[in-house]
Amino acid sequence: MTTEEKLAQLYGLWAGASADGAEVAPHQHDMDAPPALADLLPYGLGQLTRPFGTVPVDPALGALSLMRTQERVVAASRFGVPALAHDECLAGFAAWGATTYPVPLSWGASFDPELVREMAGAIGRDMRSVGLHQGLAPVLDVVRDARWGRVEETIGEDPYLVGTVATAYVRGLESAGIVATLKHFAGYAASRGGRNLAPVGIGPRELADVVLPPFEMAVREGGVRSVMAAYNDLDGVPCAADERLLTGLLRDVWGFGGTVVSDYFGVAFLATLHGVAGDRAEAATAALAAGVDVELPTVNTFGRPLRDAVADGRLPGEVVDRAVRRVLTQKAGLGLLDPGWSARPAALTGPAPDGTGPDGTGPDGPERLRGTVTLDSPAHRDISRRLAERSVILLRNDGTLPLAAGAAGPARIALIGPQAETPTAVLGCYSFPVHVGARHPDTPPGIELPTLREALAAEFPESEIVTVAATGIDDPVVPGVPGAVLPDGFAEAVRAVRAADVAVLALGDRAGLFGRGTSGEGCDAETLDLPGAQALLLDTVLDAARAAGTRVVVTLLAGRPYVLGRAVTEAGAIVQAFFPGQEGTPAVAGVLSGRINPSGRLPVSVPRLAGAQPSTYLAAPLARASDVSSIDPTPAFGFGHGLTYTSFAWSELEVTTEGAALPTDGAARLAFTVTNTGGRAGVEVVQLYLHDPVASVVQPAQRLIGYVRLPLAAGERARVGVTVPADLASFTGRDGRRIVEPGALELRLAASSTDVRLTAALALTGPVRYVDHTRALHATFTVGTRYRPRETDGM
Repeated sequence: MTTEEKLAQLYGLWAGASADGAEVAPHQHDMDAPPALADLLPYGLGQLTRPFGTVPVDPALGALSLMRTQERVVAASRFGVPALAHDECLAGFAAWGATTYPVPLSWGASFDPELVREMAGAIGRDMRSVGLHQGLAPVLDVVRDARWGRVEETIGEDPYLVGTVATAYVRGLESAGIVATLKHFAGYAASRGGRNLAPVGIGPRELADVVLPPFEMAVREGGVRSVMAAYNDLDGVPCAADERLLTGLLRDVWGFGGTVVSDYFGVAFLATLHGVAGDRAEAATAALAAGVDVELPTVNTFGRPLRDAVADGRLPGEVVDRAVRRVLTQKAGLGLLDPGWSARPAALTGPAPDGTGPDGTGPDGPERLRGTVTLDSPAHRDISRRLAERSVILLRNDGTLPLAAGAAGPARIALIGPQAETPTAVLGCYSFPVHVGARHPDTPPGIELPTLREALAAEFPESEIVTVAATGIDDPVVPGVPGAVLPDGFAEAVRAVRAADVAVLALGDRAGLFGRGTSGEGCDAETLDLPGAQALLLDTVLDAARAAGTRVVVTLLAGRPYVLGRAVTEAGAIVQAFFPGQEGTPAVAGVLSGRINPSGRLPVSVPRLAGAQPSTYLAAPLARASDVSSIDPTPAFGFGHGLTYTSFAWSELEVTTEGAALPTDGAARLAFTVTNTGGRAGVEVVQLYLHDPVASVVQPAQRLIGYVRLPLAAGERARVGVTVPADLASFTGRDGRRIVEPGALELRLAASSTDVRLTAALALTGPVRYVDHTRALHATFTVGTRYRPRETDGM
């Protein structure tokens, strides 16, 4: 291959599919005028960027457009190598008409990796069926500051939860033949002040013990084939130019063998934002030498600037060959280099995944194909529904919930707030209707999005529902002094609350991009107060309800946790849903009626004070409340918290170690009983935390090292066993190496980080032990004998 042909494999073209099935056209993005496809193709093309996620297009015609473009790519170049086509898939395949699933923060709330794996498999099969090869997901950033706009894209604030759920997603996507892409490697969410694309101020120990473990787990256990370099720098070295990170750690230590791709325009940012390169040639040279193999989203620095750098000897040719070899190896693994490879995707050669597609390879007429590919099948909606239902979190309940349905239910429900009748209130910023559809307001969303009002009407058919928005998501607070007249919407809300049996507050976020929302990429928050006038609305409704004797249920459809003020102690119930996808409002309504027994748990803490940031439950003792600071960072609801409509008792803890104590290379075995002591079936989420009271470096007061969802029928009890390798007590020591050191240790079995039920006190014995990337990563849970008493057994 010539230099030009090699470099062509290392960049892509941002090309949205044609709505009439014609070849793709370069996307007019913000950085530079895109090159013409005809100018690139004689040398080949490495990637096609977001053919479905750029403009609304019928899925069948998008597949046809991509097929025709691939045929042209193959025909125009000397070696006939197809392009690898990628798209977004963070909350479902980002295509018009595709199922939207709950956002990753809801995946974390479910504590259900297997269901997330099932979801990812469904997403991947849809993507592969229309000709795609790579998905830009999952996000493995660990939340460090909830003001960051992209919290909704993360799985939570705990690295073990993030790692296990993200690895499950990777396995699902990869099982469908789609290359998963880990992002953002590494530290992107740890920015100062919770600002997007901002400096990161963390030390090497926080990087090693909090930021990197999810990536390590996904590389070791997920079979992932791509990693995206993050925009940020680490201690002055931008990740896209960090050879220690992208080659030394990722490849040489962890053994990663796939491709590293840049975040969009991230290579050029080495020159334009970071100032570590004088021009685009220097930027391209630094990135490729560090280990970036592919420039996304389009040819920018890896074209002429990189060619010139190779030609004048600034970059050795073997560095280019290294990247090209990785790209071609990946394409070979996808079957793109097989003899007889066809650009025709499965969706155009036979039945689509739901059986409604064309039955042959006849004429590719756009009108014949239109509407023949379904990306929102009943089976996929069922997955979205189950994940939404398992991710809804009941934060508080004084007995107000569940509300009876039917004739025994509330005669009148006042539904108050800006999320009451907003169809997109359940969607995150990377869902197609928000991410792309917002620029095409005349195009329907392509999927059913029942509003909260519609869901409540279906759930409570005999109740009168009076709806008052009262304010928009981020309408400004009305200026004035105490006692000032409230706006008309508030007055109408007060009247509705006074006349109702139950008031349901519908609060939360509007997902968007770069300031167009209150949550999402580039939509960072100054504080964690509810956006706009929603906190004032909450207080107004609570006052009116107290005067009238009306029960109040607060619901939140949001992308991050918010301060809930008086609701924490005064609301009858609080129900939190993190952008739960297209089946989200029926899930919330089902929790309100009791049709669904909630089993979601908080993947992030809910703050008590808006200004006590940054703060996560992974806090050292000095980060907690004290007598020497006037700020109390204690959360209103801690990580892992979530209530149900039944109750569970934990008992009969037994601890077995290897000998009198636990060696630093051994494992402890615990066994305990969990009993459903309530009157209905439910799910307890058993959480295992590790507390290291004395260590050679400062440790968080506790950290999650294992969990399991445990469904139990009313009255049923189960014996649960867990094996805990001493490796899970490891941390980064003073010399920068990971160690297991002797000393006291506590294993806490808990319903949440703030609700410990059983504690096993252990002593690690023996020498300090060094461990590496081959260490054990998991505790092993087993559910043994179950016993369900008969009605005659004292019941």
